[in-house]
Amino acid sequence: MKTKVVRFFKTHTVFCVAVVCAVVSCFFVPPDKEYLNYIDYKTIACLFATLAVVCALRNIMFFTIISRKIVRVVGNLKALAITLIVMTFIGSMLIANDMALITFLPLGYLSLSVTGQEKHSAYIFILQNISANLGGMLTPFGNPQNLYLYSYFNIPTGEFMGIMAIPFILAVLMLVACCLPLPAEKLKVDEQVAKPLPKFKTVLYIVLFALSILAVFRVLPYPIVAALILVVFLFVDREALAAVDYPLLLTFVAFFIFAGNMSRLTIIHDMLSGLLEKSTFIVSLASCQVISNVPTAILLSRFTDNFKELLLGVNIGGTGTLIASLASLITYSEYKKLYPNEGKKYIRIFILLNLLFLVVLGAIVYFFLI
Repeated sequence: MKTKVVRFFKTHTVFCVAVVCAVVSCFFVPPDKEYLNYIDYKTIACLFATLAVVCALRNIMFFTIISRKIVRVVGNLKALAITLIVMTFIGSMLIANDMALITFLPLGYLSLSVTGQEKHSAYIFILQNISANLGGMLTPFGNPQNLYLYSYFNIPTGEFMGIMAIPFILAVLMLVACCLPLPAEKLKVDEQVAKPLPKFKTVLYIVLFALSILAVFRVLPYPIVAALILVVFLFVDREALAAVDYPLLLTFVAFFIFAGNMSRLTIIHDMLSGLLEKSTFIVSLASCQVISNVPTAILLSRFTDNFKELLLGVNIGGTGTLIASLASLITYSEYKKLYPNEGKKYIRIFILLNLLFLVVLGAIVYFFLI
């Protein structure tokens, strides 16, 4: 029993911390009717809808089949690395950063292992992790914190993408540059033949995915879209519903409660408001390194109206420490499963690369964009 508890805590560390924070905060602000106003129901519903559809597409091997076809056309290690990173980058824009990693990290491992290039696994895994965190910054649904801030501040879509465009382009250039030192060794990529996609489910899931995106962009009412996706999967693919990251959804709920309670404590309100007045960007950037970017977005949004700096801070702040982003913990966990004895090697490379992106992007944004 103790082993199961420890394993659960290691697997869902952010969720456990969020629940503890929420419970402790309830002693300072006893539950009342105001608690119902803490939760951003649109964020929870849209995140559920998107995750459910992505899980369904993964069940029919949609992303693996498509990505394998793309990878087969590359001819050398450098091109393979760029392809994997671009795929993860684009994937995070469309299916969220954590789902992009869960989808494309195994492809990266498979591609490297069948070509005898596993010595580069740590480096490429970490670049895929950075590309997932930074690739998702451009779209409202690319990162969980984006979906929340987009909904909470009711940010116009054009303005949202305009704020993130320059950091996004810089991130692309830096990621490609990091691939250039890799040798251009010729590779023979796995030619395994995959099963064809089931036509009906493929079309159905793509339509549902489009509906979930339209709900995010406020074109369709999110309660109806979420309910429709729930009903469809109850009949068509219950495995997709079972595979949804419910701890992530509950993590949001817990942090909504924690942030709502903190905003009602005068001493906390005055302290955070004062710090954010000096520099919302720096405070959010630093906060991500300690409590991760999702809780930072939820907590600090209650103390500032400067959504531009907050948005920039929690996205760029996803780089840096291992706990700065949930996606980084996912990547580290996957790498440890594949290479149990290389944890220290991974951490060294992770810190070096992530600090590079954090410092360079952070400095450019702070001195030229704010």
